[in-house]
Amino acid sequence: MQIQALLFFTLALPVALACAAEPVTDGGSPIVVYQSDGDYEDIKSNLELAITGRGMVITNTLHISEMLDRTAADTGLEKRLYEHAESLEFCSIQMSYRMSLAHPANLASCPLTISIYRTPDDPGHTYLAFRRPQFLGEGTAAETALSELLDGIVQESLE
Repeated sequence: MQIQALLFFTLALPVALACAAEPVTDGGSPIVVYQSDGDYEDIKSNLELAITGRGMVITNTLHISEMLDRTAADTGLEKRLYEHAESLEFCSIQMSYRMSLAHPANLASCPLTISIYRTPDDPGHTYLAFRRPQFLGEGTAAETALSELLDGIVQESLE
């Protein structure tokens, strides 16, 4: 019995610690940011799986770093901001309905977006970021539900 308990805690502790990621931004920040020392491509793949595994479709991937790199010379942008940066857009019909039920203008929060990036100044870390939901009308329950959805996707991406 003791061996089983030891084995359980030996295997479960790393998983529990991996699931316990905390944002690097404070609770009042308009953007929620998580930091990881994981590989960019691995985390991006995990992010895609976490979104599609919830039955949602990624409708667009914005290649932010490529766009900035491509236009830098023509626009006079001197400092390279990202090694890699992409934003994944997706939609949850359930969340869209709940947000719009609270107030029709909340559709401006669609599509949902989670960004992933690495910076030249910090190449050992990959960051995931999303906007903290704030809705019009009686949207408090929808804000909480959407925050939990986005946070759950990010937590799964970092496992």
